[in-house]
Amino acid sequence: MVASSKKVFVLDTNVLLHDPMAIFHFQEHDIVIPIVVIEEIDNFKKDQSEIGRNARSVSRQIDKLRALGTLSKGVTLEGGGSLKVDVTNHAQDNSLFVLDKHKADNQILGCALELYKFRKEKVVLVTKDTNLRIKADAAGILAEDYFTDRVEVDELYPGTASWSVDASLIEMLYDGGLLPEEGDRFLANQFVTLVDQADENHTAPGRFMASDGRIHPLRRLDAVPWGVKPRNREQQFALDLLLDDSIQVVTLLGKAGTGKTLLAIAAGLQQVVDDERYNKLLVSRPVMPMGRDLGFLPGDVEEKLRPYMQPIYDNLDYIVSANTEMRRRTSMTVAQLEEGGYLAVEPLTYIRGRSIPNQYIIVDEAQNLTPHEVKTILTRAGVGTKIVLTGDPYQIDNPYVDSNTNGLSFLAEHFKQVDVAGHVTLLKGERSHLAELASNLL
Repeated sequence: MVASSKKVFVLDTNVLLHDPMAIFHFQEHDIVIPIVVIEEIDNFKKDQSEIGRNARSVSRQIDKLRALGTLSKGVTLEGGGSLKVDVTNHAQDNSLFVLDKHKADNQILGCALELYKFRKEKVVLVTKDTNLRIKADAAGILAEDYFTDRVEVDELYPGTASWSVDASLIEMLYDGGLLPEEGDRFLANQFVTLVDQADENHTAPGRFMASDGRIHPLRRLDAVPWGVKPRNREQQFALDLLLDDSIQVVTLLGKAGTGKTLLAIAAGLQQVVDDERYNKLLVSRPVMPMGRDLGFLPGDVEEKLRPYMQPIYDNLDYIVSANTEMRRRTSMTVAQLEEGGYLAVEPLTYIRGRSIPNQYIIVDEAQNLTPHEVKTILTRAGVGTKIVLTGDPYQIDNPYVDSNTNGLSFLAEHFKQVDVAGHVTLLKGERSHLAELASNLL
């Protein structure tokens, strides 16, 4: 007798709060939601954060399915599987269960244990809780993370590549562009460094353009944006994307001190104030966790936000002073930029529902966003808007995402073949020698 390939997935609360559409991502397999999960979702429904919105969305999705059948017996899903809500407290009924029976996690594990005893199909507990996966494994239950939006950060698309070529091909790069050889496949807006086979010090940087299938040399800067000059090749690549208004989405990844935010803000000021390509530069970052009530801090909204936004103002102050020194004349202060309508520094808390046309948007610390939150931000972009997301996947404060499931990595990987998007991973720290040592050794 051939064993059935169908599986039964028991979902933890954190999976549904992470992705409210998760129940539709298991194809022909059956889904079981323990009743304690429904209770936990109910506890989150009044929360004004993204978690609360996801909780309400999950409740609506399950309620719609309830109209199609009986949740106690199982409602058929489009993929061929079914959704069932299990109302039995298996942790109480299971005499072999030695863990605290009052904990929700243990009741979810008890449900999986009971299904494992009586179902012919393979039972899998799906949870983003590392400790629950450990307990499940110890109890003999197969446990998995929720992989639908997972991107292995070590295998993340870097946005760059090297190509060892004959010196004659380097010359061709500057004469109408260079066609890749057959078998070489570059992605849209991928940066390619041509390296002379005879002399590795003879190199030429270029960018692959999907429109004509050729590698073109980087355009030369007539002037560095607001006094900020690229200090390494990756920063040069980043500026090429940031100053190209045909690129609507830019993702910059890199450890602390690589210049991600500084380059993005300098390029934004250049295109808003000097080039007048956009109406406003909007710089934002998540208040962790996203949507937290700002009433914990004293003062008005601006005073409450200042501690969260101070890193952005630090970069702005540096750029304005560098611009003043470069031009040898008095430049506008940060306050004057804000008063003149050129610049706005805002939290992401209230972005839902907005439509933002013809603006240059920078989202700093984007590694703290979920894929769903990144989607929410991108769908706010109106006509003529450019969005730049920066962050370090290894410095995450959000307890609901990690280096493999955050929205920044997710976006960089899923947009790598889109011709209006570009990505660069910055490797070398330029803040200071001390900052570089701390980033590498600690």
